[in-house]
Amino acid sequence: MRRTLLGRVQNYQLKQQQRSYNLLSNHLISTNVVSQRNNIYNQVRKESFEPWLNLISILANGGIDMDLTLHEASKMLHSGIKPNDYSLVHLVRISTDLGYDSYCQQLHCYVLKSGFASNAFVSNALMRFYRRIDLLCEADKLFVEIPQPSVISWNSMISGYVQTGKFRKALGLFLELHRSEVCSNEYSFTLALAACGQLGFLQLGKSIHSNVLKFGFECAVVVGNCLIDTYGKCGAVGDAILVFNTMIDNDIISWNSVLAACARNGNLEQAFSVWSEMPIRDTISYNELISGIAQFGNIDDAIDLLSNMPNPNSSTWTSIMTGYVNRNRPREALRFFNEMHSNDVQMDEFSFSIILSGIASLSALTWGILSHCCTIKRGLDTSVVVGSALIDMYSKCGQIKNAESMFQSLPKKNLVTWNAMISGYAHNGDSAKAIQLFEQLKTKRDLKPDWVTFLNVLAGCSHNETPLQQVYQYFESMINDYGIQPTIEHCCCLIRLMGQRGETRRAGKLIYELGFGSCAVVWKALLGACGVCTDMKIAMIAAAKVIELEGYNDYVYVMMSNIFAYYHKWGEMSVMRKLMREQRVIKEAACSWIEMENVKQ
Repeated sequence: MRRTLLGRVQNYQLKQQQRSYNLLSNHLISTNVVSQRNNIYNQVRKESFEPWLNLISILANGGIDMDLTLHEASKMLHSGIKPNDYSLVHLVRISTDLGYDSYCQQLHCYVLKSGFASNAFVSNALMRFYRRIDLLCEADKLFVEIPQPSVISWNSMISGYVQTGKFRKALGLFLELHRSEVCSNEYSFTLALAACGQLGFLQLGKSIHSNVLKFGFECAVVVGNCLIDTYGKCGAVGDAILVFNTMIDNDIISWNSVLAACARNGNLEQAFSVWSEMPIRDTISYNELISGIAQFGNIDDAIDLLSNMPNPNSSTWTSIMTGYVNRNRPREALRFFNEMHSNDVQMDEFSFSIILSGIASLSALTWGILSHCCTIKRGLDTSVVVGSALIDMYSKCGQIKNAESMFQSLPKKNLVTWNAMISGYAHNGDSAKAIQLFEQLKTKRDLKPDWVTFLNVLAGCSHNETPLQQVYQYFESMINDYGIQPTIEHCCCLIRLMGQRGETRRAGKLIYELGFGSCAVVWKALLGACGVCTDMKIAMIAAAKVIELEGYNDYVYVMMSNIFAYYHKWGEMSVMRKLMREQRVIKEAACSWIEMENVKQ
C-alpha cells in the first residue's frame, strides 16, 4: 500500500516537472519567435522607409530629372512599398513647391485610400498645396475632416482666406479658434490683425489687441508691427504711434509701419518727424513717404524726393502716378508714364493697372490700345490685375466686345475681374448680359458677390425695364443672403431706379428705413429722381433737406427751376432764377470728345 502510494507521488512529481519543462520550452520558443518577428518587421520597415527617405532626399536636393524621380515614387506606391506620414508630408510639400499640381492631387487620392486623411501633418501639407492653387474649398474639406486640428491647421486655413482677400471668413475662423480648446499663437493674432486692417475693423482690432496683452504676445516684434499696421489702416494714427513707442525692440519694419500709418492718413507732419528719427531708411521708407506726399501734399515735392532717392523702383514711380490719377489729373499721369518709359523703368502689373485706370477716366482709347500692347510685350496681359484694368478701360471707352474678349481670355479671374465685366455691360446698356453674368458668378464656389457687384447689378437694372419687384429682390438678397449692409451708393442707385418708375414717395421712405436721413447725397439723388418724373411735392421736401444739410446748393437751384418750369409755376421759377443770379450760379460748360483715327476712304 505504501509503495503504491509512493509510486503515485513520484509519478505526479515527474508529471509536474515535465509540465514545467514544457511551459519553459514553449516560453523560450515563443520569445524567440517574437524576437524573430520583430527583427523581420524592423527589417521590412527599414526596407520600406529607406527608399522613400532616399527619394525625398533626391527631391529636396533638386534631382536631375524630377519627373523620373516622381515616376519612381509612383511605382513604389503601386508596388506596395508604403510610405509613412513623414514621407508623405515631404513628398506633398516638395511636389507643391515644384508646381506638380496633378501629382499632388494623385497623392491626395492615395492619402484618402490609405487612411492618412485624419493625420494632421499630412492634411496640413495638402491644405498648403490647395492654398497655392487657390482651391480653398478643397483645403476646407481637408480641415473639416481632421479629428483634432492643430493650431497649424487653423492658421493654414485662416492664412488662406487672408491671402485670397476673404477677410471676413478669416476673422470668422479666427473667432472659432479662439472659442476652441486650441491655443492661438503669435501667427494666429497677426493673421487676424491683418484681416481687421484690410476691413477697417477698428473695434475688433482693439479687442484682439487686448487678447494679445492677455496671452503675453505684446513683446513679440512681429505682433507689434501688425498692430501698428492695423491701427494705421483703420485711421487710428495715435494708437499706432502708442504701440510703436511701447515696443521694446523696433526693427526697420516697425519704423516703416509707423511711417506708413502717418503718411497714408495724411499726417505728413508726423510722417516727416518719424522720417527724421529713423536710424536707417530703405526703399520701402522712401516709397511710403513719397506715396503720402503724392496723395496729400505737393506732388512736385514727391518728385524731388524721388530724384534724390538712392535706388528708386517701379513702386516709387507708380506711387506718384497713383497720386495724379487719384487727384483726377490723368493727363499728368500719362505724361509721367511717358517719363517712366523714357527712363527705362521696369513697370510692373500695378503700374499698368494705375495708368489704365487714368486712361479709362479719359476714355482715351488710343492710349489704352498702346498700353495694352506694352502689357503684351512684357507678358503681363494675362495677369489678373492688368486684365481687370483692361476690361474696365475698354468698357469705359465703349469697346465692350474687346472687354468681353479680354474677360474670356484671362486664365484666372478674381472678383474684381467679374465686377469689371458686369460693370462694363451695365454701363454700356446691356443689362441682360450684366444680370446673366451675375447669375454665373453666384454659381462659383470660391467667389461671392460683394457690395460692388450688387451696385453694378442695380446700375444695370436702370438701363432696361427690369420690374421694380425684381430689383427689390436683388437688394434684399444682398442684405439677407450675403450679409452686405447697404451703402450710400446702393441707396442712391435704388432711389434713381424708383424715380424712373415714378416711386418717389416710396423712395423718400426708403431713405429713413436705411438710416441715411442725415446724408445730403441721398436727398440730392431723390431730388434728381423727382426731376425725372417731375414730382413737385417730393421735390420740395428733398430740396429743403439738401438746404438744411448743406445750405443753398447750385444743384437745388437748377433742379427746382426746371421742375417749376415743367408745372408752369413761372413766379416760383422767376424767384429761383433771381436767386441764381444773386448767388452767381453759372451752369458749368459741358464737354465731350470722341477719339478719331485716320481712316482711309
